[in-house]
Amino acid sequence: MTLTFEDFKPGHLGTFGPRHVTREEMLAFAAEFDPQPMHLDEEAAKHSMLKGLSGSGWHLGSVMMRMMFDGFIGRTASLGSPGINELRWLAPFRPGDDLTLDVDVTEARVSRSRPETGIVTFKGVIRNAAGQALCEMVSPIIVRRRAVAASEQSA
Repeated sequence: MTLTFEDFKPGHLGTFGPRHVTREEMLAFAAEFDPQPMHLDEEAAKHSMLKGLSGSGWHLGSVMMRMMFDGFIGRTASLGSPGINELRWLAPFRPGDDLTLDVDVTEARVSRSRPETGIVTFKGVIRNAAGQALCEMVSPIIVRRRAVAASEQSA
């Protein structure tokens, strides 16, 4: 079943995961996209403000996006997103972390300029197995309304 705008009411949408992140995955991401010493070098990381090897915040954001896709966006009549309103890295994530994502709908409104769509704003908080919040993101997506999605499926 495809989720449409009408399926997203303000409140808790769901908890997704866990997703295990390996040291090798963290190092590969950092080497390719964020090759700072605290993400690649154990010794340099010990002397950083992170006090040990940690994954890139951009990696964490990518993991969050994948968890959102697997959890609900992949079956949503999504037309994309106008961007991210807020992204905050709260604590480092470490090799071997098991990550869980809590997602809330903070707002759902019909688009004024495109009434066949709605704008749904999500707040996601990703946590490690100890429950420590590592990252939070607030982001809207544009979603087809039910009547429009149904007419497109029957066409």
